[in-house]
Amino acid sequence: MKSSIRIGTRKSELAQWQAKLVRDLLEKQGIASHLVLVDSEGDQNQTVPLYEMGVVGVFTKTLDIALLNNKIDIAVHSMKDVPVGLPKGIIEFAVLERGDVEDVFVKHPKNEFSRAIATSSLRRRAQWLNKYPNFSIEELRGNVNTRLQKVADSNWKGAIFAKAGLERINVLPKDAEVLDWMIPAPAQGAIMVVGRENEPAFLEALKTLNHTNTSNCVTIERQVLKILEGGCTAPIAVNVKEMQDNYNVSAGIYSLDGQRKVEVFESFSKENQTQIANQVSKMLLENGGAEIMKEIKAFNNKK
Repeated sequence: MKSSIRIGTRKSELAQWQAKLVRDLLEKQGIASHLVLVDSEGDQNQTVPLYEMGVVGVFTKTLDIALLNNKIDIAVHSMKDVPVGLPKGIIEFAVLERGDVEDVFVKHPKNEFSRAIATSSLRRRAQWLNKYPNFSIEELRGNVNTRLQKVADSNWKGAIFAKAGLERINVLPKDAEVLDWMIPAPAQGAIMVVGRENEPAFLEALKTLNHTNTSNCVTIERQVLKILEGGCTAPIAVNVKEMQDNYNVSAGIYSLDGQRKVEVFESFSKENQTQIANQVSKMLLENGGAEIMKEIKAFNNKK
């Protein structure tokens, strides 16, 4: 193994925070590493809505290429940005212990009566419109700090963020409202480390960072997403919590306009872990989700 592992990361403050966490955890094991900063396509283009870019893995693709071209040794991602099918030659090395999974609403201090909020996520958009149909939704792109500034400069009521991201770089407003009714994205709050297959030395170094509880939960969540064939741009929400004997699952499929939803809130025995994703997906699809997914795929095919 090299004298210092090259950790690939996006340039945003949050991405670097996550990569530095991996670096620090490796250092505790006596393993040297350093960061290599890489621009992602999603960072370079901050005007086109994510769901219109037509790129799977818009925030991970450039790091994948750097990894396959041996410019970095491992890559660190916000796991919710990672496509469920990793590129050929790249495998999961570790999933770190998860942070908070909730979404939060960051309010503008003066626009209390505005009926506009901002988000780039179809999932957040659909769930918000389902609960508050009289609102309009504005597109919000950029890194965390850029998005917070856009809220401050806007005439919006506020915007939706992942709580974990704001917490990690210490910019979570004290008055941010936790949206406990909103089901998170699959793997939200989790950090994933990937590397090249057939690299046993790097895999050995990273596997001790894997958090089994988190890995079990996000594996189920991402399997549901894979079965539903939703990709990263469909209004699909899944969250799994590991209890003593069970997995508690919250999941939903939403129409793009938010007018229709199919949700599941169930508890499953740990003994049936490998079957949970299939059971949840079946419940969603058979109760109206199949029709919604058909409409979403038709919408995506028109772009």
